[in-house]
Amino acid sequence: MRTETGAGRPEALGIGTQASPGGATAGAVLAGAAVGTGLMAGLFFAFDVGVMPGLAKTGDLVFVTVMQRINAEIENGLFGLVFLGAFLATGVAAALQHRLGRHRAALRVWGALACYAGMLAITAGVNIPLNQALARAGDPAEIPDLHAVRTAFEGPWRLANAARTAACTAALGLLARALILHRRSARPARR
Repeated sequence: MRTETGAGRPEALGIGTQASPGGATAGAVLAGAAVGTGLMAGLFFAFDVGVMPGLAKTGDLVFVTVMQRINAEIENGLFGLVFLGAFLATGVAAALQHRLGRHRAALRVWGALACYAGMLAITAGVNIPLNQALARAGDPAEIPDLHAVRTAFEGPWRLANAARTAACTAALGLLARALILHRRSARPARR
């Protein structure tokens, strides 16, 4: 009988066979938190390195039109599930790690939760108000001073998005380390 080894096994992520009761659930929640946080970090990063630099090379009408459409489309159930689900999963993962006595892993997950909360604060305090102001500007074809609308939006939004990218990336790094620590503590003692 052939046995598989390596990172492709669920237990390589700390999921599956666990040395303590509840360890499988804790590993699955922690992995889910990492995946959700990674998706958010990737989304913000894509805006930093692709979407916004590409739009920077367009005229004011194209810029405002595209950003209004992106902002309208991104408000959907799947985005909301990942955006808030990653935060909730990280909080649950921290509590589970702490409850299992895996304090080194729990400390990293609490740190990830703080980073993710920082991203949420930036989003609520900067990006969403800017998105709303851009939407309130109305039909881009009828805005009298498109350049002023764009200027008020573009610089502050990009700066805040870079901060969100950094916060989510830091959270992801902490969650990855927590997964490693979780896995190490889940291994049965060697004989």
